Amino acid sequence: MNDDELRDWLKAGGIASRARELGAGMVEEGVAYLEVAEAVEEFIIESGGGVAFPTNIAVNDIAAHYTPRTNDKLRFRYGDLVKVDVGAEVGGAVGDTAVTVEVGSNVYSDLIEASRRALASVTEVIRGGITLSTIGSIVERTMNTLGFRPIINLTGHSIERYNLHAGLSVPNYDDRSNTAIREGTVVAIEPFSTTGLGEVTSGKRSNIYRFLRRRKHLKEDQLALLEMIERKNSRLPFSERTVTREFRKGSKLLNGLVKAQSVYSYPILREISGGMVAQTEHTFLVTEKGCRVLTK
Repeated sequence: MNDDELRDWLKAGGIASRARELGAGMVEEGVAYLEVAEAVEEFIIESGGGVAFPTNIAVNDIAAHYTPRTNDKLRFRYGDLVKVDVGAEVGGAVGDTAVTVEVGSNVYSDLIEASRRALASVTEVIRGGITLSTIGSIVERTMNTLGFRPIINLTGHSIERYNLHAGLSVPNYDDRSNTAIREGTVVAIEPFSTTGLGEVTSGKRSNIYRFLRRRKHLKEDQLALLEMIERKNSRLPFSERTVTREFRKGSKLLNGLVKAQSVYSYPILREISGGMVAQTEHTFLVTEKGCRVLTK
């Protein structure tokens, strides 16, 4: 990675980390999910970045893939366990980072600490050549020691320009993989701790979408929307909120594009037994002897 490339990754990581703190600081009883998501994304854009993916606000047993719609009425309630997962991009370089906060109470501080400590333990040992199973084992043992389980079917991931999930999956348990992380790899590591059984299941469609392909026989207004998506969001996920700013009937049109398999809708992911979930995440540049935390 040359100096110009590194500057993009560092800038994206810095914007994402500040956006994460902004969002987490706004999570209070009575505040609307929508208010937080829009403030975070506005901050990213004003800071000179792009929104790498819609701000995830996953509450309680929801682990991932929830972002509010334009007309979302949900507000935080006392005792909610809230994951704020933020992504910023600069020239395709992505900073992906998350934190968990509790609304008003202190019931799940140990669960949050299990996720936080697992990531901190990985940070101490990650380097070029470390195997995926070693990282997963550290996460798993750290959480088990504190009395919790990792979510085994959610993983961290390597990142390349305009590619959030670039092929390498970083497990949260010892999966016996001998695959090693190479020096120079950018990777997001995100331990999910839970009070439940340790798996997520796919629920109903979320408000997070990804462009797939053009299809024949689309209606004129569907095609116009798809062309806009392809032009602006062909390589990174987007939300209904970004569509309805330009298309008054964007939500309905999106549903049609999903049915036509031109656009993919991510499912909301919930812990399979209803267990509470905490998440901590940073993006790292892996070096020969350690790492550089890009989203500190």
